[in-house]
Amino acid sequence: MKALPLTASEIADELRALPSLSRQTLAGKWGALYGAPPPARTSRSLMIRAVAYKLQERAYGGLSPATSRILGGPKEATVEKPPSRELRPGAMLLRVWRGTAHRVTVNEDGFIYCGRRYESLSEIARAITGARWSGPRFFGLKSHDQA
Repeated sequence: MKALPLTASEIADELRALPSLSRQTLAGKWGALYGAPPPARTSRSLMIRAVAYKLQERAYGGLSPATSRILGGPKEATVEKPPSRELRPGAMLLRVWRGTAHRVTVNEDGFIYCGRRYESLSEIARAITGARWSGPRFFGLKSHDQA
């Protein structure tokens, strides 16, 4: 590959020539422009587009910082805290299980389900399903990731 083209005409000529280049030549251009060979199963079409982009970027400059931000450039990792799922007395939980709606009322000292007081949501989930469940998960208060 020759030195970076200086004129718009030379750049246009290089871009026009890309589709006729062999896969091996394209891989060589990729390596020269990106500093590493293309990934093993990179399609010829992608190599043509990537080499064309890099040639133009080097000749005319890359994206402005504002455009990079708009297009979703690198962002700082932020950890979002899940919304609070604190249960307050008087709150009502509803879960439909096998076609039947089950309502639970949060009480100051437990939960009320079908007129009976329970210590935990897990007890109620077990009464409804007949199996051991995490009560908060059964009633949608915890996702699978949080459990």
